[in-house]
Parts: sequence; C-alpha cells; structure tokens
Amino acid sequence: MRKTILLLLAGLTLSSCAEMQQIANQLPGVLEQGNVDIAGGLKEALNNGINKQVTKLTAVDGFYKNEMVKILLPEELQKVDAGLRKIGLGKLADDGLRAINRTAEDAVKQATPIFVDAIKGMTFTDAKNILMGNETAATTYLQSSTSTALYAKFNPVIKNSFAKVGADKVWTNIITKYNAIPLVKKVNPDLTDYTTNKAMEGVFKMISVEEKNIRTDLNSRTSDLLKKVFALQDNK
Repeated sequence: MRKTILLLLAGLTLSSCAEMQQIANQLPGVLEQGNVDIAGGLKEALNNGINKQVTKLTAVDGFYKNEMVKILLPEELQKVDAGLRKIGLGKLADDGLRAINRTAEDAVKQATPIFVDAIKGMTFTDAKNILMGNETAATTYLQSSTSTALYAKFNPVIKNSFAKVGADKVWTNIITKYNAIPLVKKVNPDLTDYTTNKAMEGVFKMISVEEKNIRTDLNSRTSDLLKKVFALQDNK
C-alpha cells in the first residue's frame, strides 16, 4: 500500500494528461485517492497542535507547572540552587526558577505568526514526505522551517520579559548572594540565550504531542479532511 500511495503522489506532480493516465491505468482507483488534500490535512494537523497545545504554554504557569516542558536550571546554575538552599535561601531559588519559566510563557505568545507563515509555505513535496514520515515528521518540518525566525523573535522578547516579570532583579539578587558565598566559583550565566532555546524546545514538544495523537488516535481526527489524509498514512 505504501508503494501505491507513493506512486500516486509522484503521479500528481506530473504535468501531462498522458502521464496521469498511465499512473491511473497501473493503479485502479488512484485518481479518487488523488483528490485528498494531503497538504491541507497536514496544515490542519499542525494548526491543531498550535491551537490546542502551544497556547497552553502562554498561560500563567504554562511552563512551570507542565513537567513535560518545565525549564530547569542550566548545569552552571544547579550549584547556585544547591548553594542557596544550604544557606536557607530556598525560596529565593524557587523564585528564580519560576521567573525563568514566566519569561518563556511571555515569549511563546509571539510564536503563532511565524508558525502560520511556515505552514502556509508547505509544498506538495513537503506534504508527501511528512505524511509518510515518522510520528513527529510534521513537527520536525515546522522546527526546521521556523527555528531561525523563532530564535530571532524569542530572544529579544525574553530579554525584555526578564525585566517585565521581574526576573532580572530576582536573578541579579540570586547571583549576587551566591557569588558572596565564601570559596565558591563565581558565575555569570547567559540566561536569555538558555531560556530562549528551552522555550523553543517546549513549543515543539507540545506540537509533537498533538501530531502523535492525530497519527495514532482516530478520535483525534476531528474533521473529514484529517480522517481522509491520515487514513492514507494508516495503510502505508
């Protein structure tokens, strides 16, 4: 069945009626399958991932209380966390971790227009490869198509968000207190870059959740188009 579908998809890229007829003669019923809007179905699946899953990250504690995407401290700051707790500043350490996650929530609100542009730009070849790919092929496509633009968009937002949500003051206080502990190696981490990359990881992880649901759970195919398109995948 996989070979049949791939031949069908190849046939749809041919320009002449004679070539299309040749494919049709080889594979009975192929033209009916060819009427399925594969690209449209995959775009709908990605839009579902954005609307159902990514928007959850923009809520208060959307990152912080979601263990799947919660941003933990980088290795350099794990010793800061441990050091503060040893001297009774556990609440300050908790506040610092929460502040990082708050900035990510703020940045993700800027992601949707970038995703929309990438989804609109999906080609027939993209759609063919995605449909027959693994369970996160659509997410991988979106990631490869948007990562550069997302970083450029997220980074300044996160930098501003550190001030907006008060994370800059929290972390200035944390680093100052930690560096004042006798005999510790002083730290000065780039939290903006770290948080930007972790926020992006969280976004794509949530999109992949919805893609996996649509690929494996018939009940997640909530439209006729999704049902038709992913039925082709089921039979590959």
